[in-house]
Amino acid sequence: MKRSSFLKFGIAIGSFLTTPFTINARSKSQIRENKGFKVDAGKDRFDKSISLFEGDTFYSKVSTKDTDGDMYIFESTRIKEGGPILHTHYEQDEWWYVLQGEFLIKVGDKTYNAKTGDVVFGPRMVPHTMAKIGQGEAKLIIGFQPAGKMEEYFKKISEGIATNMSAEERDNLRKAHGFERVGPPLTYLKQ
Repeated sequence: MKRSSFLKFGIAIGSFLTTPFTINARSKSQIRENKGFKVDAGKDRFDKSISLFEGDTFYSKVSTKDTDGDMYIFESTRIKEGGPILHTHYEQDEWWYVLQGEFLIKVGDKTYNAKTGDVVFGPRMVPHTMAKIGQGEAKLIIGFQPAGKMEEYFKKISEGIATNMSAEERDNLRKAHGFERVGPPLTYLKQ
């Protein structure tokens, strides 16, 4: 056997023999179960909803833990008008599906009036925000792909971590969770 053929053969055998160890190492780091689950309407995946502000409750439906970080989906029930600051996610696409009520959702330079049954998509690195408009309860499903650290961020906010933070500290908290503030919340004219 020629020397070059022998080296190629050795590399191929070495790769073949180490493949099970590579696959096994990857599967040990994954926590995804090989079974489905159901989350009832008005319930949280772990029976512990997240309350961000008065009248704003998040119910995790598909957790970051369920997907090894591939996605995070939650239902947001909102009472008060308004919404978050204009922000940009570094690595997550975000989408909104309106279940009930009406929202203004801004993605880039375009603002959409989204009503029950409408879907709006916001690609990563494009500034976006949304605001509930109108009286009464409104609901939407929000998804992040990949999940990033959004679920962790919402839990921390719910636990009051940002209560006494300065604006700079809040900005740093956002950046540590994969997004940043790029402008004020969406404003609109009440009719």
